[in-house]
Amino acid sequence: MRRRPLAMAIAIGAMLAVTAGCGGSDDKDTGSSGTPTAEKFVIYSARDKSVTDYVVEQFTTKNPEYKGKVEVLNMGAQEVLERVRAEKANPQASVWWGGTQQGLAAGASEDLLESWQPSFAAKMDARYKDEQGRWFGEILLPEVIMYNNKALTPQTAPQDWDDLIDPKWKDKIIIRDVAASGTMRSIYSSMIQRLSPDGSNPQPGYEWLLKLDTNTVEYAANPADLYLKMSREQGVVSAWNLQDILLQANEGMPFDYIMPASGAPVLVDGVAAVKGGNTAAAQKFLEFLFDDSLRATLAKDYFQIPAVEIGEKPEWLANLNLKPMDVDWDVIGKNETAWITHWNAEIKDKG
Repeated sequence: MRRRPLAMAIAIGAMLAVTAGCGGSDDKDTGSSGTPTAEKFVIYSARDKSVTDYVVEQFTTKNPEYKGKVEVLNMGAQEVLERVRAEKANPQASVWWGGTQQGLAAGASEDLLESWQPSFAAKMDARYKDEQGRWFGEILLPEVIMYNNKALTPQTAPQDWDDLIDPKWKDKIIIRDVAASGTMRSIYSSMIQRLSPDGSNPQPGYEWLLKLDTNTVEYAANPADLYLKMSREQGVVSAWNLQDILLQANEGMPFDYIMPASGAPVLVDGVAAVKGGNTAAAQKFLEFLFDDSLRATLAKDYFQIPAVEIGEKPEWLANLNLKPMDVDWDVIGKNETAWITHWNAEIKDKG
């Protein structure tokens, strides 16, 4: 009986040690050997797996205490939002890596994201970050027309958005399923907003999307499905983001793009620390993500357009003839959910 206080003290001490490892401003512990240790953390990412694999490898090389302790789950940007939202009472992720400005703003408004001020925030344009420090733009994603360059040439591919609804492209267009994709939600919402600048009358946009649905042979379940079917010419035209098209082309896929004559919606795609996750690890990872040398490598080798200035632009970026479309993302942010819900229920597969 006399041993119970000692046992209780040991148990309480162990609990305090675990608590200290899960929070606070420092996620490192130094054991008797002097080797740093760290708590495991989970990243939900809409980035291409080749990008996440490379960055995590670089991160754990620089921070070896995290070797084997970083888990990445790749999914669509909208799926990230829905999963973080569903897990609000018991967060499973610490980092949200890859989300549209609209999605991240929604997450911030629902108190899903941690507020902080990283070192890289000072050099970022105010348009590309949340004023309360809950999310930060990582890259800019032009949304363009994608085509199979074995089936089409730069001259025979569609040259602008309205070309996609020409009957000549019936059953030749394949689209990534819209509802789960931040990229596609942004493209479709941009098509509606360009025909209703204040968002008050989406009907002309709905009619445009119905014509596009008529020409769409299939909705691909995920990006991998889209790439496979495009490469097999089950569809030879799509709408997609520039970075992923260039990544796939660099890996040997028969893909190229057209910069739409009327302009490309340019999406701010960002990152955030999930509230209630491993905050210290999340902040360390996000600080690493904005390291100048890493940003330069991601621009050169992974075709990213960084949301912060880098010292030297790679040739492809310096020569990019980007023509941004005039898009009001605030209008889209207020209406996107209603617009995409309507599309899903009233337009998809009805053309």
